[in-house]
This record gives sequence, structure tokens and C-alpha cells, in this order.
Amino acid sequence: MAETTDQPQAAQNANPDADHTLPITVLRQYIRDLSFENPAAPESLKLSETPDMQIEVDVQARNIEDKDIPFLYEVVLRLRVITTAADTPVFLAELDYATLLSISADVSQDKHHPILFIEVPRFAFPFANQIISTACLQGGFPPLFLKPVDFHSLYMDRFKDELEESRKKAEAEAQASS
Repeated sequence: MAETTDQPQAAQNANPDADHTLPITVLRQYIRDLSFENPAAPESLKLSETPDMQIEVDVQARNIEDKDIPFLYEVVLRLRVITTAADTPVFLAELDYATLLSISADVSQDKHHPILFIEVPRFAFPFANQIISTACLQGGFPPLFLKPVDFHSLYMDRFKDELEESRKKAEAEAQASS
């Protein structure tokens, strides 16, 4: 009997023995906060020009103490879309989309941070994008589909100082032990 998998064919062919799943269990995904403001309506709905758009992305993670689940976390993906035309606000959409998850006890704790700030938001982004798109549509505008976000680059930019300090500390420890 042939096995079925959700993995893309290229990933299956790359290493058939590799496990391509994340070592996490998603317990819930939910909206923590959602806001859509259309302050200039109904005039803003007659807009003939493409508005200027500013998109902000942020990720926050926190450990949740639970006696039954040792590595329980909440990761919040925050998306903020600000649109203006001729310096007049057109609409503002803000979403805090949360994922409640546990990380397998097999994963060393030094690997938790990148999982929480790169992999979990990458997983949650399409769901958050759909919510923003629907909010825009319900607000009287065309649906807004955001481009995929490179969470790895955001992580590297945000934590570059800590990563560099950690690298230097590891090098110093390696030299001291030689």
C-alpha cells in the first residue's frame, strides 16, 4: 500500500527518510484583537487613486505556565496596515493573531526561540492574512492580500545583537576549552 503525505513532491524526493514536520503541537489559533477603522467613509469608498500603504509586522512570544504542558507558549503575530491618500487616512486595519502551542520535550530549549519567532508566525501568517483581507472587504474596499513575510530575516534583524553576543561567547568558550 502506498503512503500518502501532505509534503510537496520535491520535499519527499529530497530525503525520503527526513521528517518534515515541526516539533510543535498547535492547540489553538485565535484573534486576540481585531480593529478596522474607516474614518473617512463614505468619501473614502469613492477613492479613484491607489492609496499609500504602510505595513507593520511584529511577533511576540511568551511562556505560559501549565502544570500539564511543560513547554506551552503563546505567539502573537501583529499585523498593522495603514492606508492614506493625500495625507488623509483611508483605513486602518490591525490584527493580533495568536497561536497557542506546545513544543516537544525532545527539542532543546535553545531551539525554542527561533521556532517561536520564525516558524510559528510563518505557519500563522496565511490565516492572519485572510482575516485582514476579509476585514478590508467588509469595510467596503477590495480584499487586501499581503505579500509573504520573511520571518527569518525579521528574526535576524531583531535579534542580531543577541545572536552576535551568543556567537562570541560560544567562540570564547571553545577557545578556553582548547
